[in-house]
Amino acid sequence: MYAVIKAGGKQHRVKSGDVIEVELTHGQQNDTLEFSPLLVVDDEGKAHHGKDVAGAVVVAKLAGEQKGDKVKVFKYRPKTGYARHQGHRQLMTLLEIQDVRLEAKRAAPKKAAAREGEPKTTAKKPAARAKASPKTTTRSKTQSGSQDAQG
Repeated sequence: MYAVIKAGGKQHRVKSGDVIEVELTHGQQNDTLEFSPLLVVDDEGKAHHGKDVAGAVVVAKLAGEQKGDKVKVFKYRPKTGYARHQGHRQLMTLLEIQDVRLEAKRAAPKKAAAREGEPKTTAKKPAARAKASPKTTTRSKTQSGSQDAQG
């Protein structure tokens, strides 16, 4: 059984017994962490996702801290003599995956059957208010040259 979890801004595919590196997580050695909700859980060849993994949990133990691989940064501008080297090693936390659990689905509670002698109550939606139609104004067209000159 494996699961896909989000940790440290990245997604990791984990199974029981794996040791993964994630970005620094504060805690003491041998503390346990639980990851939930998960993205995908595979149970013996059947993948579960979305609402199916709502109760799934991945339990991990903090196994220690170490520095990650060196990331080299090189900035360069042609024809100007500008070149800059820089390096960085991110602190990483080692997590040992102890267990991947997919909780059993709980049966949805059944609605109580209508009791005899009691009328069914149905909630009515409030009546929608009639929207006022927008006011329209009509303008009379006047012809500029056809007015009679009275004198």
